[in-house]
Amino acid sequence: MRLVSKLAISVVMLMAVIMVGIGFCHAQLTSGQIAPVFSLKDFKGKTYDLSQMKDHPMIILYFFDVESRPSQQGLLSLNQLAKQYKDADFIVWGITRSSREKVENFVNMTNPSFPILLDKTHVSEIYQARLILPTICIIGPKVKVLDYFQGGGKTTEVMLLRLAERELQRNQIMLAKAIIQNIENKNPQNLKAKTIKGYAALQEGNLSEAEKTFRDLSKIKGKGEVLGKEGLTAVYAKKGQAEKTFALAKEVEQKAPDRAYVHVLKGDIFYGQGKKKEAEAEYRKAVQKKSAEPYHKAVAYNQYGRFHASLGKYQRARELYDQAVDINPYYIEAMSNKGITYEKQGKWDKALEAYRQALILDKKDTFAAVLANKAQQMLALQKNTAQKKRIDKLVKELAARYRSQKKFWHRTEDTWTSRPMILSFVDFQEKGGLAERDGFSTVITTRLVDQLNASGRLQVVERVIIERLLEELNLGSSDLADPETALKLGKVLAAKVIGTGSLYYLPDRTLLSLRLIDTETSAIPKVVTKQLSSGASLKKELNQLNREVLKTVILKYPLQGYVVQATEDQVMINLGSKQGVVLGTKFEVLEEQKPIKYKGKLLRSSPKSIAQIEIVRVEPDLCYARILKQERPLKSDDKVREKIEGIVSA
Repeated sequence: MRLVSKLAISVVMLMAVIMVGIGFCHAQLTSGQIAPVFSLKDFKGKTYDLSQMKDHPMIILYFFDVESRPSQQGLLSLNQLAKQYKDADFIVWGITRSSREKVENFVNMTNPSFPILLDKTHVSEIYQARLILPTICIIGPKVKVLDYFQGGGKTTEVMLLRLAERELQRNQIMLAKAIIQNIENKNPQNLKAKTIKGYAALQEGNLSEAEKTFRDLSKIKGKGEVLGKEGLTAVYAKKGQAEKTFALAKEVEQKAPDRAYVHVLKGDIFYGQGKKKEAEAEYRKAVQKKSAEPYHKAVAYNQYGRFHASLGKYQRARELYDQAVDINPYYIEAMSNKGITYEKQGKWDKALEAYRQALILDKKDTFAAVLANKAQQMLALQKNTAQKKRIDKLVKELAARYRSQKKFWHRTEDTWTSRPMILSFVDFQEKGGLAERDGFSTVITTRLVDQLNASGRLQVVERVIIERLLEELNLGSSDLADPETALKLGKVLAAKVIGTGSLYYLPDRTLLSLRLIDTETSAIPKVVTKQLSSGASLKKELNQLNREVLKTVILKYPLQGYVVQATEDQVMINLGSKQGVVLGTKFEVLEEQKPIKYKGKLLRSSPKSIAQIEIVRVEPDLCYARILKQERPLKSDDKVREKIEGIVSA
C-alpha cells in the first residue's frame, strides 16, 4: 500500500514538472485581457514588436508547425484572404518554433503575404501554443485579446466564423463575405455561416440577397428556422414594413423566447411611431435577454443608450455605450455616441477622448473626425480668455437685441452695393426613428460651416455663438421649428440667409430637408431634399450639399458694386474680401439704358454689359481687376455685377 502511495505521489510530481516545462503554468488567455507583448524576428532578421501595435484594430497571431499540413490549413486560408483584400487592414503574424531553414523553405513554397516569425524565446509557451497546434489568438484595439482558439479541423472553421463576425463588426463587409464563402465551400450546411452571410448583405444594403438568404435558412427546421425568421424580421424592419416585422418577431419569440434582437427591431419601430414607453420596454428586454449574435447584442445596448441620452440621462447612456463596446470593440457608433453625451454636458476633454478612440479604429470616419475637430476648437476656446470674453459679450448683446428686435444692419442710401453675405445655420429638427448614431445634425452643420467659410464667398456665423445664444435665450429645437423664431434669430445675427430644416430617420435611410430662407423678404431661395448615409459616403454627400448651398448663394445674390477708379489696364472696385470677393472672380461692367416709351408708358430695359473684368488682388474693402474686354473706357461710379456664367459649374 505504501508502495502504491509513493508511486502515485511520484507520478503527480512528474506531471507537475512536465506541465511547468511546457508552459501550463500560464493562465488561459481570455477575452478582454491585455495580450502578452513580445518581439520576434522573421528569418531575414526583421523585427516585429506587438507592443507597437496598440493602435492597430486587429492582429491575428497564428502559432503553427511549418511541417504539419493540418497545422498550416487555417494559415493558408488566411493567406488567401490577405492577398485578396490588401486594403482591408488585415494583419496576420505566423509564429513557429520550427527551424530557420524549414521556415525559409515554407516561405519559398507558399509565398505568404504576411511575416512568419521565429519563436526562439518563450512566446509559444506564454500563449500555450506548444502542444496543441494551430493556436490562434485574435487581438483587437489596445492589444486586447478578442478570441482564442486551439486545434485544427473543426476549430479552424469556428475560428473563421468568429473572424467573419469580427470583420462584419469592423464594417469590412466584402472580407466577411469572402470568409463565409470559404467556409461554405467546405461545409455548405453551416447555419452560422448562412446567418452571417445574410446580415452582411443586409449591412451593405442588398435587401433582396439578404431576404433570399434568410428565407432559405428559415426552411431548415430547428435552429435554422429561428435564425432565418429573425433575419427576415430585420429585413422587413429595414424595409419599413412594420406589420410584417411584428408578425415575424412574434413567431421568433414563441420559438426562441430568449432571443434578443427582435426586441431591438420592435423598439426602433415603436420609437419611430412616437410610442416612447413601448420602445423603452423593448430595448430593456433586448439587453436583458441572453441569446443573440454578438454584433446584435452590442446594438441592443447602443439603442438603449440612445434612448436614455434622448431623455438627458447621460451617465446611464454612457454605461450602456461602454457595455456595447465591451461586446463589440469596433463599435465606432457607440464610441462617438458616448462623446456626444459629454459634449452636451460641456465636458469637451472627455468628448474628444471618445472621438479619438473611434478615429483609432477608422481614421476616415467623417462623424468622429468632424466632432473631434469641434471638440478641439471648444477646448482651445476655453483656454483663450480674451476670445471667451469677446463671445460672452457678443452673446449678451445679441440676446438683448433678440428680445427687443433691434436690427443690426441699417439701410443706407446705397442699395446697389452688396453687403457682406452672412449665413447662419440653426440645428435641424430630428424626426422619425432612433438613429443608431447621435449627432447627425451637429456633423452636418459643422461640416457645412467649415466648408462654406473656407470658400471665401460668404461668412457663416460661428457655431459656438449660435449655441451660446440659444442657451442664453432658452430656445430648443422645438422653438426653432417655428419659422418666425428662426427668422428673428437670423436677423439678430445679421444674416442675410439662414439655413434650417429637418432630419427624418427612416429604417433604411436618413432624409435631409434643408431650407435657405431670406431674412429680409422671408422668401425661400432654395429647398434641398437629400438622402444621407452615416457611412463612408457621408463626406461625399456633404461636399455635394456644400456646393448646392454655394451655388444658390451665387445665383440668387450675385456681388454688386461700383468702379472707384479706372486706368487703361486696372480697375478698382468698392468690394473686398468682406463681401466675398476672391481671386479670379469675374464682373461685368453695366451701363444703364434709356427707358423706351411705348403707348404712354416708360419701359425700363436691362442694363447693357460694356466690359468684363477679372479680380487679381483683394483687400478687405477693395479689390483690383484687370480688363478682359471693354467697349468704352471705364470710369468712376460705373456699376459692376458678378458674372455668373462659368462660376456655378466651377
